[in-house]
Amino acid sequence: MGMFADLAFYLVIIFILLVVVASAIKILREYERGVVFTLGRFTGVKGPGLILLIPYVQQMMRVDLRTRVLDVPGQDVISHDNVSVRVSAVIYFRVVDPERSTIQVEDFMMATSQLAQTTLRSVLGKHDLDEMLAERDKLNIDIQEILDAQTDAWGIKVANVEIKHVDINESMIRAIAGQAEAERERRAKIINAEGEQQAAAKLLEAAEILARQPEAMQLRYLSTLNVIAGEKTSTIIFPFPMEFGNLMPPKPDR
Repeated sequence: MGMFADLAFYLVIIFILLVVVASAIKILREYERGVVFTLGRFTGVKGPGLILLIPYVQQMMRVDLRTRVLDVPGQDVISHDNVSVRVSAVIYFRVVDPERSTIQVEDFMMATSQLAQTTLRSVLGKHDLDEMLAERDKLNIDIQEILDAQTDAWGIKVANVEIKHVDINESMIRAIAGQAEAERERRAKIINAEGEQQAAAKLLEAAEILARQPEAMQLRYLSTLNVIAGEKTSTIIFPFPMEFGNLMPPKPDR
């Protein structure tokens, strides 16, 4: 009986040692870091690879360093020109300082999400609707810079911000369509007027050239008659030389 009691005692000791060793050994992947606390005080960041901890004296919190994607839900925004829109976005960020992301903020995911929502409303509220639709790249950069500056204290690096959707109500869509149609008509009228202006300038230039040589006007008459004769028409046109008009006596004054 004494032998079995000793064997059971040793087995218990071995089991306890195995449990202690198992709890002391930690393995961190390449993209993970361990924030170690000794008796509640921060003592360092370890990893990746094999990590040894003192059981019940040291605790470790795992931090993932990979880029995370945060979907910002749709936010109701009133633009600078008083148009109500609903905007959604996506944010790409990662942890660059495991110590600050663990100690300085309780939940960096929730904190970054709430900050992104308020920043999105604040930045877009300073711009007109046309800027939201046409200058998304500039707005993305502005939001990214603001978020990156504010999350730096948490050990977070905001790499990119993309505005996904700008939803407008149906009545505003019709108004924008009407505005676009009016803009197209305005451009068409301007192009037409510019064409008339250029044509008038060229006609004036041609008239000045013909005026320097009266014989050139007669050649122009003959060229025009040749064009008319080729159209299979029965109309006969006789050009009236402009010089004859100068030979006619002026009308007497009554």
